[in-house]
Order: sequence, then structure tokens, then C-alpha cells
Amino acid sequence: MNDDKNSNELPRRRFVAFSGAIGAATLLTGAGAATGRTASAAAPTPAHPVPDTCPTPPPGGAPTCPPAQLQPLCGSPSDNDPLWRDVQYCTQGTPLPPGQFPPDCLKVTPDYVVLHGRPSNRHNFLLTPSCRITGIECPFIETSGAPNYWNDAWENARSGGGVPVQYPNIGLGINSKSARFLNQLHIHLAGVRASTQRRLQELEMTGRMATSPAQWNAVQNRVPVTGSDGSGDRTYRALRLPGLGMNLFALLQQYVVNPSGLSMANQTLIVVPKMTAAGFAGAFYVLNSDSSLHDGTNTCDHLLVYS
Repeated sequence: MNDDKNSNELPRRRFVAFSGAIGAATLLTGAGAATGRTASAAAPTPAHPVPDTCPTPPPGGAPTCPPAQLQPLCGSPSDNDPLWRDVQYCTQGTPLPPGQFPPDCLKVTPDYVVLHGRPSNRHNFLLTPSCRITGIECPFIETSGAPNYWNDAWENARSGGGVPVQYPNIGLGINSKSARFLNQLHIHLAGVRASTQRRLQELEMTGRMATSPAQWNAVQNRVPVTGSDGSGDRTYRALRLPGLGMNLFALLQQYVVNPSGLSMANQTLIVVPKMTAAGFAGAFYVLNSDSSLHDGTNTCDHLLVYS
């Protein structure tokens, strides 16, 4: 299920697999019961945000989707992934198969849907495209015609946003192909610990963080950051940006993946807005890693806080 298949990480991976949409997670609770696990679907749904009462096609026209020739890499609309079925339920009212409970469609737009993650709380959401896009390996998301899903994630997660993350420090993240469980692209809208925020600001102050995408892959900008899961330091390529107007997927491909002969499918991306006592400080820390780095990782789960 991921590149780091050691005995300590695998149980967490299986738990994080349930941090997909409520409907997708609920579909899997039978397997959890069979292994003696408590079904996470039993957790109460928080009262806020309030989901849409009825899934209807969103206003504003059709989304921009990958062309048919990219289906081998980006997935087919006829695929049967549970999270993709949740998206179709929210955007088109497509009936779900028996045993899959309907998700809470917290926000539905032509380009994306926001759903609860698992465990269901006020700082664990998912933003997933309205189009069929399997994940980070889909070349369409690097093109100029693709929606800016990262900026959409921030505009929802920020204080006062569409589906705000109720946590002192916000973290946005996407897993690599090998580290994810649900095969519909989804950006986690979650939290990060205060210690992670402090560490990133220290790295910025000491000049250990790229200030332009062209510097992102430089050795001096590969930095250790301690995660939230007790796994110790992991190495990330660190970049500071003043905004999310640029396509982060395209920047990663151009300045990290291609020059190093890496695979986009193996990458993880994490975005941490810079915060001070006064609130958002007008900058973003963009972290990338993969298993080619010493102590690197291909999952965002070491830094994000879901529960």
C-alpha cells in the first residue's frame, strides 16, 4: 500500500485509509469488524459544517476534465473507486451501491467537492475534483487548463473559508500513489502541530528554505522536520511562496521530478500556511518528499493531524 511497508507504519496507513470520505470509509467497516477493529463510521458527525441536504448538479457549468486519451493515467469515469462514487453522488445524485452510506456533501462546485475525512471532526476534510482524476500521477493536473485545487483547498480551509479547518495551524496535503488507499485525487484539509509551524519558521529564518521554485531541489533546501506521529525527523524539500497562484503540481514536475529523473507518482506534497499570533502571515511553506531522499517519505501523514 506504500513504499515504507514496515511494521510500525502499516497500522497507521490502514487507519489513514479510513480518512477518506464518510461514504467511502463506511463501505469498508465490514472489513474492520472482521479483523476486530471498531468501525470508525460509528463516530458522530459534527454539527458544523452543515452538509448539502440533497445532492444536485452544481451551478456554473461543467468542470474542465482530463481528455479521454489520458484515461489510462487519470482513470475512467466508469471506475468503481469508493471516493469517486461519493463525488458522483454529490455532483450528479448517482445512487450508491448497497452498503455504501451517502457522504456529507459539505460543498459542491463545478470543479470540486469537499467531504468529511475520517475520523469525522472539525479539522479533517477532503477536497476532491469533480472530474475523474486518480491522483498525483495524472498529467492533467499539471496543465494550465486544470483548476488550482491547492488554492481552492486553502480558500476553504482558512479562517472564514467555505469549510474552515478548526485548528490553530492548518496543513494541506496529498499522498503519493503508493501511500494512498482511495484512488480519487484528494487533498487533505487538516491541522499541523505548533512545533511543525515553529520548525518551518526557523528554517525560513536561517536560510534553509528555497524562495523561488528554481531552488526547490537544491541540497541546502532539503531539511528535517519532525512529524506529529512520533516517527522522528523526515526529510523534505522546502519552498516558501507568497501565494498559491501558481500550479504546485507543475512546479514540482518542472523543478524537482524532471531534473532528478523521479516519478511524479511517488511524490507527496504538503502546504502549511505561515501563521503568527496575528493570524495568517501571507506566505506558504510548500514541502515535498519521496523515498529517494535520505529519511524521505512519500506520504503527508507524518505532518498532518487528523484526529
